[in-house]
Amino acid sequence: MTTESGVDRALLAGLATRERSVFAQRRPRSAAAYQRAGHLFGRVPMTWMNKTAAGFPVYVERASGNRITDVDGHEYLDFCLGDTGAMAGHSPAPVVEAVNHRLATLGGATTMMPTEDAAAVGAELSRRFGLPYWSFALTATDANRWAIRLLRAVTGRPKILVNSYCYHGSVDESLIVVGPDGHGVSREGNVGAPVDVTATSRVAEFNDLAGLERELAHGDVAAVLMEPALTNIGIVLPEPGYLAGVRELTRRYGAYLINDETHTFSAGPGGATAAWELSPDVLTIGKAIAGGIPIGAYGLSAGLAEAILGRDDLDLVDMGGVGGTLAGNPVSMAAARACLEQVLTEQTFDVMIATATAFAGGLRKIIEGYGLPWSVSQLGARVEYRFADPVPRNGTESAAAADAELEDFLHVYLANRGVLLTPFHNMALMSPGTTTADVERHHSIFADALAELTA
Repeated sequence: MTTESGVDRALLAGLATRERSVFAQRRPRSAAAYQRAGHLFGRVPMTWMNKTAAGFPVYVERASGNRITDVDGHEYLDFCLGDTGAMAGHSPAPVVEAVNHRLATLGGATTMMPTEDAAAVGAELSRRFGLPYWSFALTATDANRWAIRLLRAVTGRPKILVNSYCYHGSVDESLIVVGPDGHGVSREGNVGAPVDVTATSRVAEFNDLAGLERELAHGDVAAVLMEPALTNIGIVLPEPGYLAGVRELTRRYGAYLINDETHTFSAGPGGATAAWELSPDVLTIGKAIAGGIPIGAYGLSAGLAEAILGRDDLDLVDMGGVGGTLAGNPVSMAAARACLEQVLTEQTFDVMIATATAFAGGLRKIIEGYGLPWSVSQLGARVEYRFADPVPRNGTESAAAADAELEDFLHVYLANRGVLLTPFHNMALMSPGTTTADVERHHSIFADALAELTA
């Protein structure tokens, strides 16, 4: 039986069984390491590492640039890159040098004191994204949480509005989707929610200005927290006029706008905010800006910063302090400065985006050649193929287009031949060191997979 994805399910099942068997046979050390990890909850450092298409994870031994070597000695061409955390490549030399200098020469992994690097990072983020004032956390999730608290405080409004199937880390307020009746419901799999998410949040579909206005009209929304393009449910790009419409509606209804650029940073050196000339009140980001060292950051507009600092009822030093003891630590600040000033530069992004454009064009030709009803989306240096054509226009459509069995097969097939994609979706990210030869290698293996699927 052939489904909407355009593949025969019985053939797919047989091929997937074969590939999983090959995966296990070739990775005895990874399998053994997984079995020995009984004192880890779920046998992995973070339970999401069990999102593996083959039954157990690959254990990394070393990584450099866009290459990873596992404990069984297999080398992989890495298009996952830590799901954007290693967009600069694994252990880029300037970041390694800066971190080593901070730790080994200057000393002080954490001091609860500022360094001059922090001011330099704030100035560079301001130059790139256009927001003048910056503060730091350890993850983008934390940055989002603090932005939400600030905007609730300054507006006196209780609710946060997000897009259905958005991704803002583990922020409680974001785990809401549009239900079948058009109203917000808790997203499936939301573990241990402190309250019903509809008590804290409102939701609208991406690319739906009418739905957004309907929710804003209640008058209780402090802020719209959004990605300029959906990413973690598959790339969903904004339609013409949509983002300008969001900005106009938030201003009309007195809600602030937060752009979460953690994944959309792939759009360019100033993310989608600079590439598409956006004007958020707050911008949050993490992962990639410190070259793989944990970091989160949030920037504030001048007007918002003035409104917050002008309040004498907000404790911004003790109870209101954000990020924890380790936030803004000397190591993460040194890493971020080196990464932004020397690695993820404007010139580097030009190369990465050109490589991604070649990657996307090649994918389209292969998919079209096999007559599959799939599509390809590109967001700067980030490319993804979808098991749907036309491309989904919102998160709900994107979720409905998922095909877990097909996705898992392709991931294991590629891994068995030395190529890694992001395990949660079919995303490929270009690093500064990704070459056209790397692209061609992926495409050759991908074409072989499609040939077997359509035989």
